[in-house]
Amino acid sequence: MWANFHSHSNYCDGKAPLKDYVFAAKNLHMMSVGFSSHAPVPFETKWCMKAERLDDYIDSIKEIKRAESEIEVFTGLEVDFIPGVTSPDLFRAKLDYTIGSIHFVEKFQDGTRWEIDGTHAFFLEGFSKIFKNNIQDAITRYFELTREMISIACPTIIGHLDKIKIQNVDGKFFSETDSWYQQEIEKTLDLIGTANTIVEVNTRGIYQKKSDTTYPSPWILERLLQKKIPLTISSDAHHPDDIINQFPETASLLKKIGFKTVMVLSEGSWKPFPFNEHGIIR
Repeated sequence: MWANFHSHSNYCDGKAPLKDYVFAAKNLHMMSVGFSSHAPVPFETKWCMKAERLDDYIDSIKEIKRAESEIEVFTGLEVDFIPGVTSPDLFRAKLDYTIGSIHFVEKFQDGTRWEIDGTHAFFLEGFSKIFKNNIQDAITRYFELTREMISIACPTIIGHLDKIKIQNVDGKFFSETDSWYQQEIEKTLDLIGTANTIVEVNTRGIYQKKSDTTYPSPWILERLLQKKIPLTISSDAHHPDDIINQFPETASLLKKIGFKTVMVLSEGSWKPFPFNEHGIIR
């Protein structure tokens, strides 16, 4: 059996109602499932939940919880961290957990937010106009924001830690072996190691064919193990069919690296569970 705490329903940019994810999870004999639609932000986006739908989202999950006896269901949000605008702290009181992610890095002169996981053309526009085509400056700022989030509004789970790498098509901007890049990762992991938080191993880039590796990359997973930082496996599912997509392969990778447990929210608290390529072992 598996558990997944990163999924997006039709309350945001997901493709199906909440109940369809629960139905899929039960058919897969999953241990628990958490909903984490994109939290509202105070500006227009194509993929975040509308603020007026938040209460209905939370109430709908409560109804599912009351009705379900076969599977544990939890209420979460994936919350953007934008200094002075929004953070996991704004929502955590209403939730079982938060996923904190960096999608927006700085903004254009007209105030439009530059998102790092939209189209490559939009990435290039911001890369040119905001960062003057300096990839080190752009990625350094991305990880600076990650560390700021951890320092002042630490979420339960750090979302897709190195997702900005999806814009590094064919390695045209940088190599993950570059010393400056590894130093940014190392500083970020050192801070995570002092915080009471979990890093997700996110499989979405692989099954969407946007990345050859998980977020974060295997070499970063090795460093996480060395620093004894806890992990959870997430699929970032936007459709019920993807709720455990690439989980067996990712579990095999984690076992090969040396991980013995993954973190699962169960009976109201996060606990380490042993696992193998077939799932979580209770």
